[in-house]
Amino acid sequence: MGQPLEHESEEGRDSAGAAGATQPGLPPGQRVQRGWPVTHYGPVPKFRPERWEFRVFGATADGGKHCWSHEEFTALPHTTVVADLHCVTKFSMLGAEWGGIPARTILDIAPPADDVTHVMVWAEYGFSSNLRLSDFADERVLFATHKDGELLTAEHGFPLRLIVPHLYAWKGPKWVRGVEYMTADRRGFWEERGYHNIGDPWQEQRYSYQEEPGDGPDL
Repeated sequence: MGQPLEHESEEGRDSAGAAGATQPGLPPGQRVQRGWPVTHYGPVPKFRPERWEFRVFGATADGGKHCWSHEEFTALPHTTVVADLHCVTKFSMLGAEWGGIPARTILDIAPPADDVTHVMVWAEYGFSSNLRLSDFADERVLFATHKDGELLTAEHGFPLRLIVPHLYAWKGPKWVRGVEYMTADRRGFWEERGYHNIGDPWQEQRYSYQEEPGDGPDL
């Protein structure tokens, strides 16, 4: 089975064991990563601010589509979250400070319909990642524009990447362009290719064969 590359929001494969043995407090099977390596599946998209748009669509409360330009979106209220990043390829980057727009802000200003249960996060090149609405609404989930006080580089997701600290990192795409509200679950890019539909690192939910009834739609 192929491993998620950073183009799909997973972080570097080659140095996952660089810091040595597993440390207490890490999810099972994880090792500490020094630095933030970059690998790519495909090219880094070229950012064109005049064409960039963030969309919320699907089962919205008012039935409409909500759109923001880059200037409008980055003017939304920002916050910072200190959180770890856990790669399904078994390394963890600890204690990063992420800055950006909380997912809850998007839910507040473009609320979902009452029967929404899941979201699909869409990114450049048609990449997608599905999340339960409850996971997306977690207070630490962030549309990140900064890491450790510095603007994200293009290789790491500029202008926008999703950070979902309590799930494996593939659940948070780089180069995010929108959110679709869904009334039923649907698998995203990596979930269609054999990765777990939920992706909880503390439960080591790495692959679809580990899924229990109710964890996701049929493959």
